[in-house]
Amino acid sequence: MRVAAFSTKAYDREFLLRASAGTPIEWCWFEVQLEADTARLAEGAVAVNCFVNDRLDARTLAILSGLGVRLVTLRCAGFNGVDLVAAARLHMPVVRVPEYSPHAVAEHTLGLILALNRRLPRAFNRVRDGNFSLEGLLGFDLFGRTAGVIGTGHIGRCVAEILLGFGCHVLAHDPHPDAPLMGRGVRYVAIDDLLSSSDIITLHCPLTPATHHLINQASIARLRPGVMLINTSRGGLIDTSAVITALKTGHIGHLGLDVYEEEGSLFFDDHSGTIINDDVFTRLLTFPNVVITAHQAFFTANALEAIASQTVRNLLHLERGEPLEAVVTA
Repeated sequence: MRVAAFSTKAYDREFLLRASAGTPIEWCWFEVQLEADTARLAEGAVAVNCFVNDRLDARTLAILSGLGVRLVTLRCAGFNGVDLVAAARLHMPVVRVPEYSPHAVAEHTLGLILALNRRLPRAFNRVRDGNFSLEGLLGFDLFGRTAGVIGTGHIGRCVAEILLGFGCHVLAHDPHPDAPLMGRGVRYVAIDDLLSSSDIITLHCPLTPATHHLINQASIARLRPGVMLINTSRGGLIDTSAVITALKTGHIGHLGLDVYEEEGSLFFDDHSGTIINDDVFTRLLTFPNVVITAHQAFFTANALEAIASQTVRNLLHLERGEPLEAVVTA
């Protein structure tokens, strides 16, 4: 059973090989992203294995189908890069890993909050330079602050629970309120109320047409001055240009990102020896109150083991003609 795996790194290969040991799966590894121009690399494969920034549009899927590919497996929870309508038309199931480790992303979210609040990157660099001054490092207690969690699926729920442990008042917004969270004191409110009442706002919702640029010029106007904004979900939830304007005026006081709308040409690769041509991204890097990580929130051994395990499970289900897990539908 040949599987073409795209956008792979050494760690992907390590965990997938370990999970598939003793199975009939034969991996073909490709470091390039899957898109129309690279789809023909999957010739001879019955399935492709892809990551978050691979582009499986209608053209790419048509090429894969013509090559005999029968299944798309995603090493991630997000599926906004896949044309699900086209996949359905081609009778090509798409499966994902929806619950690899919500704790990994939730804990990274809190890491960004703490790093921004206590100015940890700046403090670290000062001490390395022999500067032990505390000027400019003043933070605030999380205890007693109001934190707004937009999206309370598996990850958002974990974030809310951690924030409760810090003593925060937690507001939430989600089309499907979580009863156990409500029982612990989380209060579900309308999106406008959450935006205007929160000292910290963290995003944990999927990227859909309805949530695209959820944080935009109009919604930023409703935020509390000096608010902390965190996004470890999908880059397209934020209108980056509008956020930069708010950073310049001080209306947004802190920004923590693990995702970026145009990350596809940047993240997961080493660009340290080249010039980054994305002027919007490089502008973000100039702010002292911005911390950006390169889509690493998921990156724990636990998460990679879960991703590999479910991926291999679905491939074996395909081989045996058994029902697939975590199928994504349009």
